[in-house]
Amino acid sequence: MTQFPSRGAVFWPVGTGDSTTIVIDDDTVMQIDLHDMVKADSEDTPEVPVVDELVECLPLRDGKPYLAVFALTHADKDHCLGFADLLSKVTIGELWATPRLWREYEEDGAPDLCDDARAFQEEAERRVQAVRNAVAAGREPASGDRLIVFGYDTDHDKHAYDDLPERYKSGPGKSVTALDWEDTTGRFEAFIHAPFASDAAAARNETSLAMQVTLEDESGATGKMLLFGDLAHDTLMKVFSYSEANDRDGRVEWDLLLAPHHCSKKVMYLRSVDGDELLQDDILEAFTRHQLPGAVIVSSSKEIPDEDTDGANPPHKVAFDRYAEIADDVLVTMEWLDVNEPSPIVFGVTAAGGAIVRDETVELAASESLSKREFAGAESRLAAVVAAATIVAKSVPSGPLRSTGPDRVRQETATDRGGEQAPQTTVGFGR
Repeated sequence: MTQFPSRGAVFWPVGTGDSTTIVIDDDTVMQIDLHDMVKADSEDTPEVPVVDELVECLPLRDGKPYLAVFALTHADKDHCLGFADLLSKVTIGELWATPRLWREYEEDGAPDLCDDARAFQEEAERRVQAVRNAVAAGREPASGDRLIVFGYDTDHDKHAYDDLPERYKSGPGKSVTALDWEDTTGRFEAFIHAPFASDAAAARNETSLAMQVTLEDESGATGKMLLFGDLAHDTLMKVFSYSEANDRDGRVEWDLLLAPHHCSKKVMYLRSVDGDELLQDDILEAFTRHQLPGAVIVSSSKEIPDEDTDGANPPHKVAFDRYAEIADDVLVTMEWLDVNEPSPIVFGVTAAGGAIVRDETVELAASESLSKREFAGAESRLAAVVAAATIVAKSVPSGPLRSTGPDRVRQETATDRGGEQAPQTTVGFGR
């Protein structure tokens, strides 16, 4: 079997929703958001037990599956479904939360919070009290009781976390180089970009936890990912504007961009007073300025539609087309590598830097040596997570046969060009 990188990220094929697993080493795994499709309330959503497969491939600590960190970007269903189930089956060393959920949970009974969002908030509340109790007793909270609250809410003094010591708070402009209090310097760093204090009362999507995650190989080579949750145009532009104004250009560099809000057109289109959708070149130019050679964009979504319909949820074809103008590859989780039998998208970091693992993914997906019962013997934790995500992918029922993801991109590019020949004039933003 082809040697896999030991460090990287796996983007699970879970429909339109986020389930991103970051593997720092064999003992340290971080989960950002969760979309367990067995929990989804939709007749056309396959019952795929993401939590069950994730649990099988985690390291053990004191005989129980151990997840160093679970980070929730925001409390929408497609980012937290299955959390209660996960919490019941693993030890989550540290929870990453944002202030917005306190505001929602405590106002009017939070009528639009799903059960898993409530479970997350109740666990966050429990951990706040556990930290308080530990500090009062002159000790630090144990793994399983820890949390960090990211962001500043103008109503912070009304919420339980307000009097926590500063080490349990963070926000834009700060870095995290420890996971569950284990130093990850030289291996992992998360630079926090949002939520902003000015957005504390904004729509839920605009309060998403947003970050640049840098994974570093033992050689010193790095792979950088921008993970923006469901942020839209105006908040994204604040991220880039603040970073550039404060000489933090390196903090918005990317080898991989997770398309915000599952390839939503709200990233680069704004509606005018007349109802027209106007393309905003500024955000595309910002993405282009800071992309690194060979950078790719990943859409955590179902297949890209052949055309958009007014009012449809993401993914949006117009957004996909704009991304295709600024990146060599735009990969869709439910189309990779075959739209009929998707595979997990894997971003690995080696001495050559950060890149999508390509042919090796196919070999791993087909390998019988990484069946669920043998995860403990996988050659690396990252390989085990990929195998788990592959089991989930194979559980997705096939629809009508369609062109594969890469073939479909080539076909659509040819259609847009009017033929197979390259355009005679330069297109895109700075490319």
